[in-house]
Formats: sequence, C-alpha cells, structure tokens
Amino acid sequence: MGRRDARGHYDGLAAEYDEHWVYGPEYVPWMSGRIADTLRLNPADRIADIGSGTGLFAREVARQLRPSRPIVCVDPSEAMLRGLGTPPPPDLAPVVASAEDVADGRALLPYQEFDAIWLKESVHHVTDQAPTLRGLADRLAPGGRLLIVMLPATIRYPLFKAALARFEELQPDPAEIEVHLRQAGLETRLSHVEHELRIDRDRYLGMVRARYMSLLSTFSDREIGEGVEEMRAAHPEPVLVFPDRFAFILGRRAEESA
Repeated sequence: MGRRDARGHYDGLAAEYDEHWVYGPEYVPWMSGRIADTLRLNPADRIADIGSGTGLFAREVARQLRPSRPIVCVDPSEAMLRGLGTPPPPDLAPVVASAEDVADGRALLPYQEFDAIWLKESVHHVTDQAPTLRGLADRLAPGGRLLIVMLPATIRYPLFKAALARFEELQPDPAEIEVHLRQAGLETRLSHVEHELRIDRDRYLGMVRARYMSLLSTFSDREIGEGVEEMRAAHPEPVLVFPDRFAFILGRRAEESA
C-alpha cells in the first residue's frame, strides 16, 4: 500500500479512527505504558510519535509522563491530526509530514534532534525502509532511542482467510527492520509483547466493514462483504477473544565519547 493510498485511507477514516482502534478501555493505556517503559522516557525528553494519527498513544503517554516539552505528533494526514483537538493540547505539537519528510530533513520540527522517537504500526507504510530508518536514526541525540512497534509477520486475528494471506504478503519482517536499525548505527533489541483482546463480535465485524486496518482497503466492497460473512460463519461466539502480539524493535544511538 503506497503512501498516497495510505493517506487517503486514513483521511477517510479520521473521524471514526479512535472508535475503531480503542478495542477496550485498557488497550491504549497498556500499549502507551509499554512504549514509555521500553523507551525509558523521562519528562525532559524531546519526543516524537511518527505516524501518530489522532494522537491516541501520544495523548496517553503525555498523560502518564507529564512531559516538560510537547510531544511532536507527526502524520501526513491533516485530517487525522485534527483529532488532537483544535487547538491541540499544550503537551502535543502536530506536524503534517511523513516519516520520509522527517528522515530527509524536509519537515519543520520544533527540535533539531530527539531523545526518543517511536513509530507505532506505521513502518509498513514506508516505501524505502532502510534509508528512511537511517534518516530517523540520524535525528537522534546521543543516547537517543528509536522504537518501531509493529505486528509480526503472522497474526492470529479472526479475519477472513484472504485478508490473513494478504497480510503475510505485505507485512515487513521485524527481523529485517532490526537489521535496518543496526545498519543505521544503532544498538538494537527485538522483543515481543502480547495483549489479549476481547471484543463484541458484531462490533468487530463493523470495524472490518469500515476497513479499520489499512490492509482492508486493498479489498473491494464485495470482497469485504464476503469476508465478513465468512467471519460470521467461522465465529458464532458473541465475544471474540484473540491475542494481539507486537514486535518491539528498539534502537539506541551511542553516547558521544568524551
């Protein structure tokens, strides 16, 4: 899925995005806490959430961390960034730009370098991952950390078979992303975290109809309709329970030598 296609997908989904992504009341606090802990954030850090969307996770990180400087929320979709609020809260700073814009120095950012950057499920939208991740690594201050949060190469979501197969065709391998970070000069660590999701079946089917995952925008209305019926037949239970497993790829820039 190209960057332009992804931007159009999220522009269309912006008004309903938070509703689709908040699986339950514990999900966003859990994920935001894992991001903050993995990056070892402290309130004085200069922080960027690249591919922030409506700021779901940046907003919760800010609530937990109480940063002394605004978290920079970078997204190519102006419609998604409007979800931060008008005006945005003082602890969040929206920037309309892509990961490539940041990597290439084209984005107008409030900080010259960052202590912590994260990309939550947005690296698969990056067309040229190796040079873009190298450019993001170059934006780090000495000792700075870059975290890529992504789904693994295979997922156990209750989607229809064609969607699961296409996911495996399109999803980057977390191990390859770790290699890109290492080649960018960062010390790296790959780990996994898992969270159990429980969601009303009819609500989840509605999310699939609304194409809550960008993957689903690659299917026609007819294919989505047939897929939803396949899911309905395969899952008669009223509440779906399935694991949401994520790869956390952490890169750290070395401190400057004395």
